Amino acid sequence: MSNLITQQISFENTAIAYKNLSDKKLKWVHFLFSMMNKPWLVNYGSKATLFALKIKFPITSLIKSTIFDQFCGGEDLDDTSNVTIELSNQKLEVLLNYSVEGLEDERSFLRTYRQAVQSIEYASNYKNIRAICLKFTGYGRIALFEKIQAGIALTDNEKNEEATAKKYIDDLCKMAHYKKVQIYADAEESWFQDTIDVWVDEMMEKYNKEEAIIFNTFQLYRNDKLEYLQKSIQRALEKGYYLGAKIVRGAYVEKENKYAAAHYIKSPIHLTKAATDKDFIKSLASYKYRDEVKLLDNLSDENIIQITGAAYAMIYPSLYDGCGTSLLQTMQSDIPVIT
Repeated sequence: MSNLITQQISFENTAIAYKNLSDKKLKWVHFLFSMMNKPWLVNYGSKATLFALKIKFPITSLIKSTIFDQFCGGEDLDDTSNVTIELSNQKLEVLLNYSVEGLEDERSFLRTYRQAVQSIEYASNYKNIRAICLKFTGYGRIALFEKIQAGIALTDNEKNEEATAKKYIDDLCKMAHYKKVQIYADAEESWFQDTIDVWVDEMMEKYNKEEAIIFNTFQLYRNDKLEYLQKSIQRALEKGYYLGAKIVRGAYVEKENKYAAAHYIKSPIHLTKAATDKDFIKSLASYKYRDEVKLLDNLSDENIIQITGAAYAMIYPSLYDGCGTSLLQTMQSDIPVIT
């Protein structure tokens, strides 16, 4: 620490982090989050919203002007253009995320495919959009993915479904490879994630020969994923392609544990966050440039201030914590953020 050039930073000063927002906007965001911090209100509001949508009560405009406006860039690519340009002016990157799941019919799968094609084309025209995030379950029924993972024989119709879904995904990966736009395959629940892993591996082997274009997501809150990551690294070396790895902790803790309990099986989730963090740090130790990168853990507030103040920039690839305090701390220090 002795050779670090530090500056005094106060995380109480939000002037830098929020310099692009008006006082009116900040007050509104503060109010919105204060309401979201009331569990009873969130619980009641969620149920009331679902009921209102079910009976077709006109609340769409209310949702769009509150929750949607805060957390979403827009309903379509045209809507997101202003946000993309604004973030570009702030030297921030954009990850396009068009997420739909639980679809059941071919018309919906085709619509999702066409939207993804537009997203890749759109991303290729902006320097600050290097990647899009895809859910493979947007191109086939979840029940089909589950059946494939369980090793149950598929009917002729299901085989056709599988072939169609893989064709959609292969076409998207091929286009992404040509346009030099990365694809992040989103992680799913453990009872059909293996199917996705196999398909992503096939796409990486096919399109990651020159550089990493297709990325799989490794959820390190699962107690088996560190070993799987290491096997994936070895497979990529043997097959001669670049492994695209998006390292996250995970987001389905309660759902995974409930599923395991309901099916009388052992949960694949670590018992503690400390165990998850341990595997997360170990996964980073597999990084290609590990000799040039120092991995830090359990830093004091003083250490964080020193290191942040001495940094040239912050690289924040996590999708687990999309708006973490680390981003705010770095921006408050007037340090560029890449995320």
